Formats: sequence, structure tokens, C-alpha cells
Amino acid sequence: MNVDIEDRRGNLPRFFTLEMLMSVLVALAGLVIIWNLVTPEANVLVLFIAGVVFTLAITVLIRLLMDPDSVRARQSNAVLQLASQTLEAMGEGLDAKSSQRICSLLLPSTAAIAVAITDDHSILGYAGYEESHNPTGAIIRTQATYATLADGKTRVLFTPEEIGFPNGAHGINAAIIVPLAVGKDVKGTLKFYYRSANHISETQKSIAVGFGQLLSTQMAASALEEQTALATKMELKMLQSQINPHFLFNTINTIASLTRTDPAQARTLLREFAKFYRSTLEDSRDLIEFQREVEQTQRYFMFELARFGEDRLELICDIQSEVNEMMVPPFLLQPLVENAVRHAMPSEGKLTIRVTGMRTGDDVIVSVIDDGNGMTQEACQNILHPSSTQGMGIAVGNVHDRICGYFGPGTRLEVESELGKGTTVRLVLVDGAIRQWRE
Repeated sequence: MNVDIEDRRGNLPRFFTLEMLMSVLVALAGLVIIWNLVTPEANVLVLFIAGVVFTLAITVLIRLLMDPDSVRARQSNAVLQLASQTLEAMGEGLDAKSSQRICSLLLPSTAAIAVAITDDHSILGYAGYEESHNPTGAIIRTQATYATLADGKTRVLFTPEEIGFPNGAHGINAAIIVPLAVGKDVKGTLKFYYRSANHISETQKSIAVGFGQLLSTQMAASALEEQTALATKMELKMLQSQINPHFLFNTINTIASLTRTDPAQARTLLREFAKFYRSTLEDSRDLIEFQREVEQTQRYFMFELARFGEDRLELICDIQSEVNEMMVPPFLLQPLVENAVRHAMPSEGKLTIRVTGMRTGDDVIVSVIDDGNGMTQEACQNILHPSSTQGMGIAVGNVHDRICGYFGPGTRLEVESELGKGTTVRLVLVDGAIRQWRE
């Protein structure tokens, strides 16, 4: 019931047009004329004025309705509104609910008596003639539909036999069947059924083919979004697996040695180790609070500190409170801090790693700064190169790709380093993208 109401409202004009004004004037003038004709004491002046208004208004209305530009404008506006409603109904993809909604939208806008959408084996949506006999999930029955699924060609059919119905045994006597394809793969069909072949005009063909292409394009866009999301999750899983092997054995060995020398610390590390890996396995969601990412990084650093000692390592975190509340993809800081421990630690002396997060103008800047070995400018420039698949390049490149994938244009990762003095890895997250993900 609500759907029908929304459909009718969706077809109402959004503004008061000149055609509407002329129609109102014609109606009002006509009422005045009739009232004066049936009234014993008619006012000749009023009757004359009403007649003039009626004549002028109906003349202007006819010209407006017959004007080719006006007709084309109205038709274009109607098609654009219908296309917009169709895309809105499709939402995130073409399923049973969206298909039924689209069929209900398309039916009043064509000469067809029924509109149907199928996948490659069953009905997804059906509106119009004999709707109760074509429920969602029912198997496709017509050979013409199977033929379109097989060869991906649009079919214009003028007899029941061509469709696959017995002659004279069905109220549907003509049809247009349009393939719905993603790339070269035909995923379904859009079908318009007609009472008579005479109802299939060039306009009807254009509507059928146009909306078939529109649905196919949207299906392709939805498929691309799904593939992108899957690729992002796979990258995250790959990053998780990269963290596990090296760190796992080193931490276990550290805890094992502490069980003899410092049992209390060993127990503490073992509890934190369990929390660390539980969080690692759970953080496959799209976004987490930045504070949680900092805490996970600090927990990781606790194990490295136990392994190397406080005289060799130090981690300092300086994060603004509003940055801590920001939503970010998981595993942004830990890979960068781990890289610093693995590659920047000098053979003698202490490595200090500083993590900062602050708002600067319209951006949020997150930096991982160390005072370790540093690197040459050539090595620094090669880190983000696609061919960099070893050492720092894997983790840094992964973080770079994921922040750009989540936050979009303007977001970037910068690396600065000087041999013997240290390295700075800077994440520049644009403020507009951050607000978008907050919402």
C-alpha cells in the first residue's frame, strides 16, 4: 500500500508549469460560463470575459501541448525522473526486493501490460498482468527468455509462439526481452509484455533497451564495488598474516625466557599477548577508532621492549584527543612502528620512535618518526614504488593503498629519511574524507 502511494507521488510535477496554469484557467472560465448559462439573471459582461479567458487559455494550452520542444522536454523530464527512481530503487544491487520495485515503477510508464525482471534461472520481480501467477523465485518458463540469456541479444517478439506461449491461450501476445549483462556475462533479463503487437512502437523499444542498459550499468557498478571491498579485506588479511610469523616466534621465545628469570612479567606478557592476537583477529572490520589502533600498537611495542630492553627501545605517543576519536582502517600504525623496530634500530644505542597525530588546517597528520639508521634518498623513493615487494616496501605500500582506498583524493603517505639520522613516515588524511567516514 505504501509503495503504491509513493509511486503516485513520485510522478507528480515538482513545480507549477505554464500548462498547469492554462488548464486551471480553462477549468475556472468553463465553470463561470456554465454558471452564467444556468443562472436566470446572467451577467453578460462576466460571460463575455469568461468566454475570452476560456478561448485564450485553451488556445495557449493546445499550442503548448502540440509544441514539439515542449513535448520532448516533458518526455525527457519524465524519463529522467523514472531513471532516477530506478537507480534509487536498485540501491546496492539487483535483488528480489529492488527488482519488484523497479517493475512497479516501469509498468505505468510504458504501453506494456506486464514488466518482469529475471536472473539466469528464475523471476526476481513481476508487475502487471497475471502478477499472482508469476511470484518471485518462480522458474523461467519461456524459451525466448532462455534464448536471450544464452546469446545476449535483445528480442522483439510479435506472437505468443515466438515468446513461448500457446497461440490463443494467453493474454500476452507480444514482448520485448532485453539482456542484463555485466561485461560479457548475461546475468538476467528485463521483459516488457504487451496485449498486442501494435503496442510495440519505436518509443517502446527505446524505453526497453535504455532501461536494460541502465540496469546493466548499475549491476556492473555494484559488482565493481563488491570486488573492491573484497580486495580491501583480502589485503587486510594478507597484512595480518605478514605480521604473524616473525613476531609470533620472537614473542614466544621472549616469554619463554622470562618464565625463568621474571615469572611475573612473563605472566603479564602472556595475558597481553592473548589480548593482542584476539584484537588482531577481530580487527577485520572496515573502521576502528584511532585510539584503539594506538593501544594495539603500544601493546605490540610492549613485547619488543621485553625482547630488546628499555635501554634499546622507546615509544612516545603524542595524539590530540579529537584525532583519537577519528575512525580509521585498522593496522595503520603497527606495521609502520614494526618496520622502524626491524629496520631502523642501530647496532648500538637507543632507538626512539615517536607517534604523533594532530590537526593541521583542513588535514589530520599522523606521523611515525624514528631517530634510527635512516636510508638513502634512492631507497626512500623506492618504498612506495609498485615493484617494492621486500622489507619496508610491503607494509608501507599496503598502508598507503588502504588509506587512499578509504579516504580518497587528497589522502597520501609521505616518507622522508636521512641516512644515519632517522626516518619519518607521514599519513596525510583529508578532513572532508574523515567527516564522511564519521557519518
